[in-house]
Amino acid sequence: MAGMVVKNNMSAINTLNTLNKNHSALSKSLAKVSSGMRINSAADDASGYAISERMRVQIRSLDQDNKNTQNGSAMMKVAEGAVSSTVEILKTLKEKVINAANDTNTDSDRAQIQKELDQSVDQINDNANVTYNGKYLVDGSHNSGVDMSGGTASSPTATKTVLVNHSLAENTDGSTKFTQMSSRTGESLQIHTSDSVTISFVNEGKTYTTTCKVSQCPDLATALTKANAVAQAASGNQALGAFTGNTDVVGTDRSGDTQKTADGKNAVMLTAAQGGVDNQIAGFTISITDRNGNINKSANAALDNFNEEIRAEHESKDNSIVLQTGTKANQAIKVGLTDMRAQALGLKGADGKTLNVSTQEKANAAINVLDNAIQKALDQQTTIGSIESRLEFTSQNLTTASENVQASESTIRDADMAKEMTEYTKNNVLLQAAQSMLAQANQNSSSVLSLLQ
Repeated sequence: MAGMVVKNNMSAINTLNTLNKNHSALSKSLAKVSSGMRINSAADDASGYAISERMRVQIRSLDQDNKNTQNGSAMMKVAEGAVSSTVEILKTLKEKVINAANDTNTDSDRAQIQKELDQSVDQINDNANVTYNGKYLVDGSHNSGVDMSGGTASSPTATKTVLVNHSLAENTDGSTKFTQMSSRTGESLQIHTSDSVTISFVNEGKTYTTTCKVSQCPDLATALTKANAVAQAASGNQALGAFTGNTDVVGTDRSGDTQKTADGKNAVMLTAAQGGVDNQIAGFTISITDRNGNINKSANAALDNFNEEIRAEHESKDNSIVLQTGTKANQAIKVGLTDMRAQALGLKGADGKTLNVSTQEKANAAINVLDNAIQKALDQQTTIGSIESRLEFTSQNLTTASENVQASESTIRDADMAKEMTEYTKNNVLLQAAQSMLAQANQNSSSVLSLLQ
């Protein structure tokens, strides 16, 4: 049994140590209860703190990705609005050129239609100059790369217009005689040497037309040579290249890869003489009429069915819009928006001349030009729509990911409030008990004074 001492009150010292421990425990419990977090600093749980902090970084990154996705979707909606407006204009223009191709109209009537067409073409350029946050979207400044391999500064590479006909027999090529041509199903086109063949094509807003007897133009290659001669004489430009056939190879696409026909079957195709927008074949029309001037509709249904499968584009670096949608570098969606200006759609030349409908022949040729332009615009609209859909799914995925990581972070860091309140109450009671006992221990030492009286 310890003697009565006054210098070192061990009971008080022990009680004070316990009091300090209880005070520290109460402070921690109070911090957890007041913050709602089990871990308030690295001292509470070093590894748990580090893991939860990394999760917090990921959560904030995922939330920013989601904002990026929503902003990207808003940008795509602006682009879609511009292209949708262009599609509506092209629908109207198709209607107008069909009207102009009808000979119930006078030249004066067609002049009025031409004025309306010119204004609509200008509006298409206005649509293409739409911006989002100062960025031009569909003016060609944010297109995907066009193959640059093999090009030089003086002779750059560029894609060439390729028009493919899937309605003629698979063995048709430029040397196939008109009189021997048949449809895809093997039916003869019933073209005779006394018939006439008319070829019209549009380049840089200008329409070139030539007509010759089948006896003088026995095949596509000969007819093409005469058409090029007309263009050469009129403007010094020979836009038409050559007919190829009996092959499934269409040409070289924007990526520099060899493109084949969609069905994998051979077809006859017309390729522009040179690459780039300036040399594109905006529209190509071929028609057969008999000796009495009657149109051979059954033959034309198959013969005049050349559709664009490779679009003419200038050489370009990859200027695609990059939408950052991941928490790591290079986790992004690239969006290439093609040129939706009137020249790129084949409606206008670099010199400002627009598609001409001043005569029946030119209006007739313009019909196919509008078909190709509409196809270009619809292709762009499809691309934008698919990106919008993808961004919507991406946003949903990011929201789910953020929620799940938040749940994991909560498991590590959040406090169980019922448990912490129980712990807080316990520590509070212990602290009060220690305070009371410290007072009692200090009081006990005063009993020594009785010995000094």
